[in-house]
Amino acid sequence: MPDVTTLVLLSVAVFAGAFVSGLSGFAFSAVAGAILLRVFQPLEAVPLMMACSIGVQATNLWALRRSIRWEGSLLLIVGGLIGVPIAVSLLQSTDTHLLRRGFGIIVALYAAYMMLRPTLVTAGEAVGRHWVALIGFGGGLVGGLTAMPGAIPTIWCDMRGMPKSEQRGLVQPFIAAMQVFAIALLVGHQDLSSKVFVDLAVSLPALFAGSALGVIAFRRVNETVFRKTVLALLLVSGISLI
Repeated sequence: MPDVTTLVLLSVAVFAGAFVSGLSGFAFSAVAGAILLRVFQPLEAVPLMMACSIGVQATNLWALRRSIRWEGSLLLIVGGLIGVPIAVSLLQSTDTHLLRRGFGIIVALYAAYMMLRPTLVTAGEAVGRHWVALIGFGGGLVGGLTAMPGAIPTIWCDMRGMPKSEQRGLVQPFIAAMQVFAIALLVGHQDLSSKVFVDLAVSLPALFAGSALGVIAFRRVNETVFRKTVLALLLVSGISLI
């Protein structure tokens, strides 16, 4: 069992990540990872963040089930299912620090620019199915390398000016599916330490408390506050990878 200090840090990290993810729909790993990656080794921290994120996403899916856009999400998921195995293979055989830092810089610059931009230009409604699948592929690839599969789909939704309920309804099932698939691949490769299950069990109270409070906060914020929150979290996510 972990010591008291580790227990406290684990619970604080998971609660903060779950709250932010419940509010915004993503960024669990960006928030929780700021602590967890300093407490655990990456091969323990990343699967733990994925497992916790699945718990958060399950809560979010149930709470927002009436807003889910299954057709668009399935296209994202199909693309993501292709990207995740490539990422998991790279994670195990390649030094991915440069890739992570490059992606972090791009995300941080995008978020900073959009936060300072005075107006948002909404894209047209028609989007080819292959483009949606390509966005999913990018999300799956990045998610396997960083445990942040929602970053690219979230940026895409923001660029199109989607309302908060539409954005959550589209991205939420995708993030959940990518995390489940990535965990399954890690288990298949026998790279998932038994310690991850112990840490996950310990963190469950903080996980569900944070998720519930985050969903309540999501329902109470308006579109402007939600978008600013998402951009701020994208900025933090990008910086955390640099």
